[in-house]
Amino acid sequence: MKTVKEGGHRLFEEDPETSQIVSELLKDLEAGGMDAVRRYSEKFDGWSPECFELNATQIEEAVSKLDEQVIRDTDYCQTNVRKFAEAQLATMQPLEVELRPGVVLGHRHVPVNSVGSYIPGGRYPMFGSAQMSIIPAKVAGVKNVVACTPPVKGEGYYPATINAMKTAGADRIFVVGGVQAFALMAFGMGEVEPADILCGAGNKYVAEAKRQLFGRCGIDLLAGPTEILIIADDAADPALVACDLLGQAEHDPNSGICLVCLSDAFAEKTMAEVATQLAGLPTRDVAEISWGNNGIVYVADSPEEAVVLSDDYAPEHLELHVEDEDYYVSRLTNYGSLFVGEETTVAYGDKCIGTNHILPTSRAARYTGGVWVGKFLKTCTYQKCTPAASREIGEVTERQCNIERMLAHGITAKARVERYGNA
Repeated sequence: MKTVKEGGHRLFEEDPETSQIVSELLKDLEAGGMDAVRRYSEKFDGWSPECFELNATQIEEAVSKLDEQVIRDTDYCQTNVRKFAEAQLATMQPLEVELRPGVVLGHRHVPVNSVGSYIPGGRYPMFGSAQMSIIPAKVAGVKNVVACTPPVKGEGYYPATINAMKTAGADRIFVVGGVQAFALMAFGMGEVEPADILCGAGNKYVAEAKRQLFGRCGIDLLAGPTEILIIADDAADPALVACDLLGQAEHDPNSGICLVCLSDAFAEKTMAEVATQLAGLPTRDVAEISWGNNGIVYVADSPEEAVVLSDDYAPEHLELHVEDEDYYVSRLTNYGSLFVGEETTVAYGDKCIGTNHILPTSRAARYTGGVWVGKFLKTCTYQKCTPAASREIGEVTERQCNIERMLAHGITAKARVERYGNA
């Protein structure tokens, strides 16, 4: 293996200063309720409406401002996400099995009751994030989805985001951002039911708020700056590979950009293409920083080594620009979402193809996948016994409990052995 271009690989790290700021914010927000939400919303976003929740008239007014093509395209994207979530749900069957005579075990998939969905704003109003957390939750059967999105400074709210939240199925829509939005959803302020799971990406303060709130409620995952890794062999098109690398580089100055190729010549051609395309890129101000600071180019000695390098990086998004796609698909294990062949690109998954774009970063793909319909379901087991089976299980249970010195536990088993002794 040869490193042609070195760069940083981002890991999710605690920042003591950010942790302290967020901790103090959450304490103040929990104690101060909606008054504190209003105070921080005005301080950070210059936003203090009469009511943070949009009513039906305001939602319809926002939708009316949109071009019909935007509405149709949003419907197209959401239909794909919904169909895929429904297909995923269909694979999650209940289970019941008679493990021994008279001993029946099983599980059910039970949806959580309430989800808090955060649709980020900031540099890019990523209204497509609405369907990525709201639709899988509603398909799973979640009764109550509260959705929050930050205001657009000087404009109020972004109509396309409100439309996406509404059509995705949000039960209530709030225009409030940052830590105060997560506090509202997690603590259940005003008439809002406390969320069982919080979903959505944001800046470092949002990520830290989710980390500190985890345990009090569930979270989807801790998402850091976005990442892309492309595995490309010599049959790939350097211009297209460079294009896809820069497509992710525009996200954030800390975006992770990695190319694993199989020859020096391809590496050099692709880096030259990156330089050429950067010169005319509309978002060069961001992409040039992330490529310069975090771009990595490896030349692997073999396809086997390319797999090892990719799995070690464990990217959020992994593209394959290779002739032997099956070789890599069957061997790669660590990635958030896989884009097979040059015909697909990360932007498809981000926007409208139907898979989810809330994915693990910072090497978390080693142990988790992204958001899907199962994220909002609890797999809950159950058991039941006939009297005869209870006596048999009880005899073993009592002995096990006594060995562990958990005598009260043993008594509960003994009581059943005695009760069903003649069964």
